[in-house]
Amino acid sequence: MLTSTLSQFNLRTAIYAGSNTRAMLPDLFRGLGAKRVVLFSDRGLENAGIVEKVSQIFHLTSHGVGPELVGTFLDIPQDAEGLKVNEAARYVREVGGDALLAVGGGSVLDTVKGVKYALHKNLTDIREAIPGGFLYESFPQATYIPIPHISVPTTAGTGSEVSPIAVIFNEALKIKTNIINPFLSSDIAVLDPDLTVTLPPSITAFTGFDALTHAIEALASPTATALTDAYALHAIRVIDKHLTTAVECGKNIEARMEMLQASLMGITAFSFALNAIPVHNLAHAYGALFRIPHGLANAVFLPVVIESIPMLYLPKVKELAQALSVGDANDDSEALLAKIVEKIKTLQYKVGLPSDFSSYNISHEDFEKTVAAVSSDPAALNFPMPPELIRSIGEKVVQLVVKS
Repeated sequence: MLTSTLSQFNLRTAIYAGSNTRAMLPDLFRGLGAKRVVLFSDRGLENAGIVEKVSQIFHLTSHGVGPELVGTFLDIPQDAEGLKVNEAARYVREVGGDALLAVGGGSVLDTVKGVKYALHKNLTDIREAIPGGFLYESFPQATYIPIPHISVPTTAGTGSEVSPIAVIFNEALKIKTNIINPFLSSDIAVLDPDLTVTLPPSITAFTGFDALTHAIEALASPTATALTDAYALHAIRVIDKHLTTAVECGKNIEARMEMLQASLMGITAFSFALNAIPVHNLAHAYGALFRIPHGLANAVFLPVVIESIPMLYLPKVKELAQALSVGDANDDSEALLAKIVEKIKTLQYKVGLPSDFSSYNISHEDFEKTVAAVSSDPAALNFPMPPELIRSIGEKVVQLVVKS
C-alpha cells in the first residue's frame, strides 16, 4: 500500500481495564450524562451470576446520586438478530431509557449497537437500514449518536466493544448483515477480567481464535497500515502467549486480562484494515446456514484458508512467523507459511477445538448451498473467491452426511 493512499484509524472508545472496574459503571455513566440506564445481557450470563454482579452496583449507589438502572433485557440469542434488536429497542422506549449498558459477548454487544442505531435513526425495524446486507456510513453522513453507551465484554474474542461494526443476522434472508459507522462503538469499554473467569474452556478457546483471526486477517489485508500492523502483531503475540493458559486455568486473572486486551487490539486492526477477509467470509456464511458460533467457524477455517490462499499471506509471512515464534533465518517464505499453519493447528488442538465441522452433520444438499452463501456474503465484496476455491475449502472442513 502506498503511504499516500487514504486510510482511517479511529479508536474513539475510552478504555478502563482491571479487576473490579465494573464498580466504576455508575460514575462513568454519570460522567456521560446518563440518568436512566438499561442493562442488556443474556440468560447464560444471568445464570452465571454475572448480571447480578453488575446490576447490584447500581442498587448500592446512594439514591439521587447516580444514574438509575431502569430495566434489564436478557433475551439475546447466540447471534445478534434483527427481530431481537427491534424488540430490545422497543423495550428501551417503553421504560424510558436514555443510556445503554451491554454486558456480554459479541452477540450482546452487537445487539446493543443495533439498538443504539435504531434509536438514533428512529427505526422500528433495524433490517430496513440494511436492505442489501451492508451499510457503510462515514463522515459526513455519519453523525454523532448522543446516547450514553458502555460495554463490558465477558468474552475475549469479538472486541465489539470498540469496533465501529455491528453484525446482525437477518432471519428472513438467512445472512449476516453489517452496519459500519464510526459512532457505533461504545463511549467507554470496561474490561474487567473477573467477569470472564467463569467462561467455559470451549468458549474461551473459540473466542480467542476469533481475536486471532481478526489480527491475522488485518495483517494480511492489502489496505493494512503501520498503525493496524502494530495492533495486529502484538495481538497475535499476546494470544499465542496467553490463550492456552486462559483455557486451561480459567481463573488466571493475568491471562484473562491479557486476552481482553488482545481481543480489543485484534478488532481495532481488523476494523481499520478491513479489505480481504476470506476467513470471515466463510465463517459468516457457514454461521448463518448452520448456526455455527462465529468464533468456532473462524477457528476451523483459519489454517485451511491460509493453506488454500497462500498469496494473501506471503507478503508479511516473516512478520507473522516472528509474532507466532516459528521459523528461523534459513526458512524461505513457503517454509515459514507451512510452519505458521502447523503452529495454528497445534494451538487449535491444545485448546480443544475441532479441525472440522463433523459435529454439525452437514448434508450434501446443505453443502451445495455454501458456495452461493459465501459468494453473496458482504465480506465477499473486496475479495471474491471463485466457486471452485470455496468448494475446495469447504470439502476440507465438512464431513458430509446423507439425509435419511
